[in-house]
Amino acid sequence: MAVPPIQARTAVAVRGVRVPLLLDIVVGLLVAVALPLAIVAIPNTISVVAALLPPDASQVAMMRAHGLALPVMLLAVPLAAVAVRRFRAAPVLVAGLTLLAAADAAGGYAGSPVMVGVLRVLHGIGAGLLLPATLVAAWERPRRRFLLPLWAGMLAASLAGAQALALWPLARATSWQVTLQPYPLLTGVALALAAVYLVLWIVTSGGGAHVHGGVDSVAGVAGDPRDAGDVERPSAAERGRLTLAAVPAAGIAVLAVGTTFDWPPVLVIAAAAVAVVAMLGLGAVAAFDGPGGRALAFTNVAVGLVVLPTAAQTTYVEMGGVRGGPGLSGLWLPFTVAAAIAVVAACVVGAAGEQKAGKLVGAGLVAVVAGLCAIRLIAPTPDGPLLVVPFALLAGGSAVALVAALRPVRIGTALLGLSLCFPAVLAGFLLGTGIQLTHLREIAQSGDPTKPELVAQAFVDALWMWALVGGFAVVGIIVVASWLGRREPGSSRREAQVLIPSPTLSPEEAGTESGETPSDR
Repeated sequence: MAVPPIQARTAVAVRGVRVPLLLDIVVGLLVAVALPLAIVAIPNTISVVAALLPPDASQVAMMRAHGLALPVMLLAVPLAAVAVRRFRAAPVLVAGLTLLAAADAAGGYAGSPVMVGVLRVLHGIGAGLLLPATLVAAWERPRRRFLLPLWAGMLAASLAGAQALALWPLARATSWQVTLQPYPLLTGVALALAAVYLVLWIVTSGGGAHVHGGVDSVAGVAGDPRDAGDVERPSAAERGRLTLAAVPAAGIAVLAVGTTFDWPPVLVIAAAAVAVVAMLGLGAVAAFDGPGGRALAFTNVAVGLVVLPTAAQTTYVEMGGVRGGPGLSGLWLPFTVAAAIAVVAACVVGAAGEQKAGKLVGAGLVAVVAGLCAIRLIAPTPDGPLLVVPFALLAGGSAVALVAALRPVRIGTALLGLSLCFPAVLAGFLLGTGIQLTHLREIAQSGDPTKPELVAQAFVDALWMWALVGGFAVVGIIVVASWLGRREPGSSRREAQVLIPSPTLSPEEAGTESGETPSDR
């Protein structure tokens, strides 16, 4: 009679302690692997291997087809956010990585712009599924105090290093199809992790260790009582706002595709400026949770607008051949250090007190502005390690701002902010492209467009001008967000609310400490 009780206690211990801990570890690994894979799908790198294209292939058509990933991604993120709230993170993660793996496998057989366009659309959809799915996967775990900073740090690091990550596999490429499958092995590893996560999620959900709104009932770890039921049952208002984010994203995507048909630079810049204003307007009127949601939306717009576009332009200038940069091999150290700083800074902010963290949103964005200033002062430089300064400020400042802005909001607000980040990325690319075209056309009209040094200087001047424009844009976003926050009634009380209560508190105690009543939940 003694055996059955012992077996029962053993089953509960394994399921209630080991499986949730293993789930957290798998989620952390997925965030570390899947986020870079999603962001590295953004850059359009086919021009780097233009000499390897078939003689009968149109380079313009290939570049236009290869550039479809980001416009498709804009549409996929808000729609995937709705899907992940309906079906949870695990199946959406598997679906996104399956699409990426399928596109990678078929990449070696691409031979026409149509096939390239189809595969890049699959890349965009897969990446768009991964972004909200990884966020929700980290959010719904009891140890989100550690997983959310990891997510924000990896997102910031991936944005800063995406262009270099997309270019490194092309350094010794012998086939242009490498642009369609830069990291197939890493994609397979991520897909295997997602499959493990799906199995563990099914086991815990169906076997009594059901994670519901951030509370693991078997492990006894308290999550966020404000999210009780929020993961499984999103409100109609939340679904409507997330779907609404797809409307301006679609407009920006259409504008981006239209600019590839020889639009004048002034028109490209104007279209990008309108897109930024649209994103800020949507963040101001559609954000959840008052000033906390608005601050997160504005932070995502600022980070998306400047980090990846700036890092991409700087990477191109420093590749070698343009004012004697250190080349891709010389950029390993700056990007590695910047990524480490981003993750560490995010974890430090995640462990900080709630009141201190609330004040770090502006500080993080100020660090981003400092990084843009450093670009103007340092780039271009033949000394690769010196680039640690701007890249660390861009990545670290973005990570700090994102984590601090995530702390006081709900999951629906976080997904809405994420849906605004990548339209801003595209707007930043359009602004940068418009500025580059302006400088290049000035050289073309000067009567001596063939001198390589003039063209190289045009790219450097465009980078400096973009850093100036981006810096003023981020400062303007900081000012507008601060002004709107002060005008919001009761903003100081809402900003002080605790998102992630101490794991030692019960849900009822946590709700009392954060100033909530049972009716609020």
